[in-house]
Formats: sequence, C-alpha cells, structure tokens
Amino acid sequence: MNNRITQWLFDKPRSTQGDVVAALDIGTSKIACFIARIDESGTPHVIGIGHQLSEGVRAGLVSDMESIQRAISTTVDAAEQMAGEEIERVIVNIAGPQLLSQTVGVTLPLNGREITATDMDRLVAQAQTLAAEDIDGHTMELLHTLPVHYTLDGQRGIREPMGMIGNSLQADYNLVSAAFGPARTLETAIARCHLEVETLVAAPLACGLSCLVEDEMDLGCTVIDIGAGTTGIGIFFDGHMIFCDGLALGGLHISNDVARGLTTTFSHAERLKTLYGSAMLSPADDREIIDVPQVGEEAPEFANHLPKSHLIRIIQPRLEEIFELIRARLGKSGLADVAGRRVVLTGGTSQLPGIRDMASRMLDKQVRLGRPLRIARPTPDQQRSPSPTLSGLAEATSGPAFSTTAGLLVSALNLESLDAGNNLDYGSNAPFFSRLSQWFR
Repeated sequence: MNNRITQWLFDKPRSTQGDVVAALDIGTSKIACFIARIDESGTPHVIGIGHQLSEGVRAGLVSDMESIQRAISTTVDAAEQMAGEEIERVIVNIAGPQLLSQTVGVTLPLNGREITATDMDRLVAQAQTLAAEDIDGHTMELLHTLPVHYTLDGQRGIREPMGMIGNSLQADYNLVSAAFGPARTLETAIARCHLEVETLVAAPLACGLSCLVEDEMDLGCTVIDIGAGTTGIGIFFDGHMIFCDGLALGGLHISNDVARGLTTTFSHAERLKTLYGSAMLSPADDREIIDVPQVGEEAPEFANHLPKSHLIRIIQPRLEEIFELIRARLGKSGLADVAGRRVVLTGGTSQLPGIRDMASRMLDKQVRLGRPLRIARPTPDQQRSPSPTLSGLAEATSGPAFSTTAGLLVSALNLESLDAGNNLDYGSNAPFFSRLSQWFR
C-alpha cells in the first residue's frame, strides 16, 4: 500500500474536539477570515477575525492574481495573530453567478431488502453521472450533491431512508456545480498563499446555514444575499438547499450609478449611499439638502447642494432592477410554490433603509433581514440542533455583511453532507473503518 493511501487511512479526522477550522470569504468589496475552535458540544467559537478591502476581485471573479494574493495573505495573517493559531486549510465560498443548480432524479431497485449506506452511495454516484456541462459544453466543478426528497415504493416525504425496507427507492438531488476556470483560478490564488482549500461552498448555501432558523429551512424559504458585486439566491425546503442562482449585480453598481448621476468620485458616492441612501422616497427627502463633492474639486465651497430625493431617485431604479431579475429567476426555477412566501434578505447592501419594504412589494413575499445567528452560550436544545450557532463574533462582524463568512464556519461541521461524494477522497473526514471500506469498494 503506497504512502499516500496509508496517510489517508490513518490521518486524524478533521472535525474533532478542540479542532480549529477557518473560513475565508472572498468577496468583491471585502475579504474576511474567521478562525474558530469547536468545543465538546460541536459549537464553533470564533477566536480570530481578519478582514480588509478586497483587491483583485470583480463580480465574484479573480481579476488580478497578485492583488488577491496580497489581500488574502494580509487578511489571514490578521486572523491568525488574533487567534494565536496558524492555519493550513480554509473553507472558501464561490459566488452565485458562477454556479449552476440542477435537479436530477435517480432510481435504485431494492428487491425487498433493507437500504444500506452502500445503496445511498450508489444513488449519489448515479446522480453525479447526470451532472450538466456549461452552455459552451465545458466540464464544470461539482461542489455539492444535496438531497431534495426521497420516494420509497411511491411513499413520498421520506427525509432519511437508511434502514427502511422496500422494492424501489427514488431520489431527487440538487447538483450544484461551479464554472471550472474561475473555481480553479480561485484555488490557485489561495494555494500561492500557502493555504489549502479544504472545500468550496456555494455562497447561497453558506448564507442559508448562517441566517435561517430550522422552521424556515423546513417549511420553505428563499435567501437573497445582496453583496457588493454579486447577488446570490438560494431556495431551501425540507432542511436542504434545493436551488441556487446568482446575478452579477450588487451594491457597487448602485455606487457607480450615484457617481455618474451626481458627477462625484466613487468613494464619495459610496459614502453618500451609506449615509443618506434609501430604497424608498419619503416626503421629507425633498426638504433635506446634502453636500455632493465634485470630481476634481477639493474645496468644500464648490460642492453641489442637492435634495436627498435626488440621490434616492438614482438608487431606487437599480434596486428595482435587481429585484425584478430575482423575481424572474425564481419564476424560471419552477419552485415558487415550494419556496413559500418567506424571504430572508442579507448581505451588505441589505442594510439600506427601506429595502425590506421594496423586496416585500416586488416579490410579494414576507421579508425579514438576516444576520449570522449567534448566542453567547448555546442551550441544550441548540446543542442538539443540526445547525449549530456561533459565539465569539464581535458586534462589528455579526451583521448581514458577514453572513457568508459565518455560514462557512457552520458548514465546516458537516462537510460530508456538502461535498461531491467522490469515492476516493483522500481528505475525507470519515472515521478509519468507514474510509477503509470506502477505499476497498
């Protein structure tokens, strides 16, 4: 038996008591790193935080290798210094616009016997053979094989068929794939920072794990993550993400519109949007005057004095465009009924005043704002919950802008249910005898 296989079989499992896990959120406007230690109850406690303005990323894609390497190294170093730990592996997100979500159905004959773990592996392997290519016919990187629902001899509503007996087991899976080139480019940039990518996680899935409560995941809910350069969409039902999508639009496009419309610099446009921006007009906006510095003019006396309503009339159409596209994508998915009438809005841009009311009106759904769920110390019920809570997050990093980063930490506790299920995964978290039997099969 060669050294590589020997090392894979006898390596210590990744998620053990006292283990340290790291999440790296690479976004268009910021790069964030959370380092957490997992306690006896399985709860991740954040011990290190690093974040800074993003470099070398545009609309969720790597645009400058040297810049993104510099930004990643700086961010991870800051988190390591705060945690007092050195990390070698990170869990990384990949943005919605690079993702493809497809539902496939497979059937396994049982002939009246009990369903075993091997049967479940066969279903997953059979489903993965149906993974689609992109529109140009290129191979895509398979990220997740997520169960949608199971049917045993015509009986629907089965969440876990293991141990049941029947003649025919049918399963629908949500295959989430990423564009091959962007995914490998991102992994290469991280590898050049002397870090190993433990797994890539779809950003909408990470947001759902971070922001949704159990009832929302079970009864049907849509997560909308409006970031700086991208907007991610994830539909959850029966405890799983059954669809995801994304747009190459976000808060930076609003800032660009403001800069062009008010003839000011991008930095001033971002500041004006943050301080005075809103998704909806109010009667007082015509009476409130704001100062708009002009491009190339340093002296404050040369600033334009405009009513606040002028700024909001620039922001509002772009937000309406984003929600119209989201509504079209949800309609195209064919899962409107399953998704229910519940929406959780998160991401940095979701903090704009009035955006909740706009989303509710345009999507015809009940909307709440989502942020990472965290409690100082988990209760016994929360310890038994399949979606652990986070503790140790500072107030500045517990807002909607850090939902994806926190969700990556939560996903670290259950990597086996998120990975693509490759039969020879040398980095598997499975126990020794499970990995040994998997290797012999």
